[in-house]
Amino acid sequence: MSFTGKDLIALGWKGGPLLGEALDAARQAESDGIAREVLRSDLAMLWAAPAALAGHERWGALARALIAQREQPSTPTLREHAIPFRVWGREALDAATLDQMRIACRLPVAVAAAQMPDGHVGYGLPIGGVLATRGAVIPYGVGVDIACRMRLTVVDLPAAGLEEARETLRKALIAETRFGAGACFQHRQRREHAMMDDPLWDRVHPVVQGLKDKAWSQLGTSGSGNHFVEWGELDLPQADLGLPAGRYVALLSHSGSRGFGAQIAQFYTKAAMEQTPLEPAAKRLAWLDLATEAGEGYWNAMTLAGLYAAANHELIHRHVVAAAGLEPLAVVENHHNFAWMEEHGGEEVVVHRKGATPAGVGALGVIPGSMADPGFVVRGKGEPASLNSAAHGAGRAMSRTAARKSLAMADLKRLLRERRVELISAGIDEAPMAYKPIREVMAAQRDLVEIVAEFQPRIVRMADDGTAED
Repeated sequence: MSFTGKDLIALGWKGGPLLGEALDAARQAESDGIAREVLRSDLAMLWAAPAALAGHERWGALARALIAQREQPSTPTLREHAIPFRVWGREALDAATLDQMRIACRLPVAVAAAQMPDGHVGYGLPIGGVLATRGAVIPYGVGVDIACRMRLTVVDLPAAGLEEARETLRKALIAETRFGAGACFQHRQRREHAMMDDPLWDRVHPVVQGLKDKAWSQLGTSGSGNHFVEWGELDLPQADLGLPAGRYVALLSHSGSRGFGAQIAQFYTKAAMEQTPLEPAAKRLAWLDLATEAGEGYWNAMTLAGLYAAANHELIHRHVVAAAGLEPLAVVENHHNFAWMEEHGGEEVVVHRKGATPAGVGALGVIPGSMADPGFVVRGKGEPASLNSAAHGAGRAMSRTAARKSLAMADLKRLLRERRVELISAGIDEAPMAYKPIREVMAAQRDLVEIVAEFQPRIVRMADDGTAED
């Protein structure tokens, strides 16, 4: 069996660029017929006492690199050429998005990558970018909104009953949701959830611990931008999700870890840029070695932000559904701004999905469209070239600035009337015309996911920027 990164770590090796070089050298030694017992002994010695092997014919170069790294850590340099990566929906992606992905694929810690069809330029990785790294995590490869997440709850109301229940659904949505950067619940209104007592709070950096009270105040709220909570109709053509085939009313939400996650991202991105400063074009792709205190600290904080985001959605759904007098029948949910430890190509790597949905074999997820376009419940097919990933939405076709300058509220209202969508609040920059056609995005990734159900928004609430009533 081929030598793996896990084998090296078991021998004492830590993460970082030299771990990959050691793995390549170990596999070459295996290919040359070196006995596994001898190989294990040499590699353990190489890490523990590189000076002893500095003159060795096979291991000398690696030993000297280890010595140099420990004596005077050097500024990482990008590879001359990007590692290869697959692109889905290339015809809908602009050159800047693909250029940004190529820069990420020149990182010395990069192992594999893929670009999803909803892609556009982001900070660090492009949106829709999937990047696997060896022994390292990139805070901006995860994103500022750590663990941004989808949750869909199917309720015990057939779609035919939505119009009759519309006013009740609308009132529940308004009463039990909060939107915007500063949205929170004050004092006795604060939501309760067991994750606020999770033991992981005691294992994160004091700076992260200091965010706990603010995080609690925002628990059960949604951000601005493309975050939403909406009622709609779910068309389930075949029995699935533990439900008979049929048309149901469902509640769908999209938001993440709020200000809590954003401040974690800022704190650890600064640390990453100090530890692994990169040339200007790649500076936001600075990584943290998972074997370091900062790397472990970020991983724990990111994990905690993921638990927080999940709790956030759970509370939104619990309170809105209860206020509408309904009961949940089924739930589908997933992250799309996160990093996972996964095995690909025979080794354990860190898979960053920046605006990309996990789509391993059988994995359920939700890929939304826009306020007037359908979203989809999907089941992953586990395509290795995509690193078991899929798009996380339609993806923007124009920037927010361009949308505000070129789109008119009158046109949006006309479209919403045609689609039978009631918009409680939102900004013009979230108009469907600012997004790529979701059906084209879904068509471009037929080999990544199968569609289980289709969700059509009917009553939508987003952050109000003051333009919804213009």
